[in-house]
Amino acid sequence: MENKKLDINSIIGFVLIFGILMWMTISNQPTQEEIDAEKAKQEQVEAAKKADTTNTTNVTTATPTAVAVGDSTAMAAAQEKVGDFAYALGLPSANGGETILNNELVKLVVSNQGGTIKEAKMNQFVRFDSLPVYLIKDGNADFGITFRTKNGRKIRTQEMPFEPSMTKNGENQVLSMKLKVDNNRFLEYRYEMKPDDYMVDFSVRSQGLDGIIDGTEPIELNWDQKIRRQAKSVSYENRYTRLTYQHDGGKIDKLAQTGTDDEVEEAVSWLSYRQFFFSNILLTDSPFKTASITSEDLVEDATIDTVFTKKYTTKIPLELKGNELAENLSWYYGPTDYKVLKEYDANLDDSIPFGWGIFGIINRYIFSPLYSLLSSFLPFGIAIIVMTIVVRLLMSPVTYKSYVSQAKMKVLKPEVAEIGEKFKNDPMKKQQATMKLYSKAGASPMAGCIPALLQLPVFYSLFMFFPTAFALRQKSFLWAEDLSSYDTIFEWTTNIPIISKFYGNHVSLFPILASVAIFFYMKMTTGQQMASQPTQEGMPDMSKIMKYMIYVSPLFMLIFFNNYASGLSLYYFVSNLLTIGIMLVIKKYIIDEEKIHARIQENKAKPKKQNKFQKRMADMMEQAEAQQKARKK
Repeated sequence: MENKKLDINSIIGFVLIFGILMWMTISNQPTQEEIDAEKAKQEQVEAAKKADTTNTTNVTTATPTAVAVGDSTAMAAAQEKVGDFAYALGLPSANGGETILNNELVKLVVSNQGGTIKEAKMNQFVRFDSLPVYLIKDGNADFGITFRTKNGRKIRTQEMPFEPSMTKNGENQVLSMKLKVDNNRFLEYRYEMKPDDYMVDFSVRSQGLDGIIDGTEPIELNWDQKIRRQAKSVSYENRYTRLTYQHDGGKIDKLAQTGTDDEVEEAVSWLSYRQFFFSNILLTDSPFKTASITSEDLVEDATIDTVFTKKYTTKIPLELKGNELAENLSWYYGPTDYKVLKEYDANLDDSIPFGWGIFGIINRYIFSPLYSLLSSFLPFGIAIIVMTIVVRLLMSPVTYKSYVSQAKMKVLKPEVAEIGEKFKNDPMKKQQATMKLYSKAGASPMAGCIPALLQLPVFYSLFMFFPTAFALRQKSFLWAEDLSSYDTIFEWTTNIPIISKFYGNHVSLFPILASVAIFFYMKMTTGQQMASQPTQEGMPDMSKIMKYMIYVSPLFMLIFFNNYASGLSLYYFVSNLLTIGIMLVIKKYIIDEEKIHARIQENKAKPKKQNKFQKRMADMMEQAEAQQKARKK
């Protein structure tokens, strides 16, 4: 019956999308060779560390502690350890303390110990469990500079006390943190926070240390950080947590999504420690000559509650300028939001995983602005539905062309069957006659595939858009509490092998609805395609493949999307319902098979001039037929 027909072109679209997703998942897994290479690399690193600790002749590593005023013995011991920087250990700041920089958007707590940020809190956002969003807290980040003095001391600024000084520059808060040799000689970290801004100006400079810092030895900036979990799904969040960086004048690259990865890059202008929906980014006015970066996946089992998802490290060699340190940098602590990052005009929005090539272009310049416009005056869930309607209406001409092609093939099927019966013992003649029929009728078996391929960039772009749309974060719709995460109608705590790993410990309703919609859509259209596609000798039985796809595709979506953003499942649910409606309208009111049949007969009656490709194919088939006859003789 006609209401049980399959649109193979749409299935091809689904298969291609799912194939890409599976390829991305599989290709991101480390091979055994990569694992062995990484193990060998780690062994080399450990060996280098041991060599560094044993080869320390005439070098003293600083492990300083505060020195009480007037304690000459302790001061002498401190001078033995850190040389001229012992002066800093006698200042009040050596006993600890912290300074707060705070505006409407972000709160930073800067510690006297190391002079760096020990807490970074988002003032306007909370985690999935309603706790504050901390990008840095409880020692998960380490930042500092390592250098050697001319008298052989190795100084790690993270271990040294900095003296704070708070001032104002207009409305800006300015914090100077100085590691002092004396009042006129010091290493300074300078922070300047502007009102209502996620970006903090940060500079590193030294004064009067040209006779203290040994410029012939490596001077290294180190930035290590464990990435804190912020979202409900550990596996989902970890998938979009990646170290991203810009180098060589604008190239954007990322470290591996899984496992351990490392790179040494040149001319690095910024590094983003992306934490799914939040990022802290280090920028420089003058690109770093080189940067050694690593990423390590800390999630061994996504079914187990975790605190940290990834660990990032960066090592940057610094050079003295006029025998002094002078680096103009900036810190960004804020959301991974396209609208926010775009304002800084530093290509920071390229750190958002919109997708590669045409997919990223569609998301950046079409879907992101469209959704921003709709959500500015509509509830977020309704905005998704309206956007879905707009997309499906814009794609309806493609759907129409696909159905016209199917109708033509259906009308021609009896004639194709006659040709098959006439030349059943001569496959070459059969193929020639079939191609001639298609050519005269103006039909092609491949014509229906092209519309499906045209839809692929849209489908995949939306697949990338919803998980990265910051505007959806913690926005509710119907039973979904957060459109950027999975919705839940039932959950359990018991870990069930295989099920928990691939499906999760919960049931999401939107993927179920989307799967049901896909099932009925495919069930309704099965006969249409089977009626239009002739069975080719020597080719797989497409009827069996299509029957399997009716059940496999919905099952795949049911499992795969259970842990994905509910906004994405909502889109597919509404999109499939609309597609079914558009199909019914096209079938009932637009496509007239009798008229199509009459038009085909008119086309067949007209002399059909072959194009170059068709003529070449015909000549090749004639040659093949001639060779076949010659072999038989």
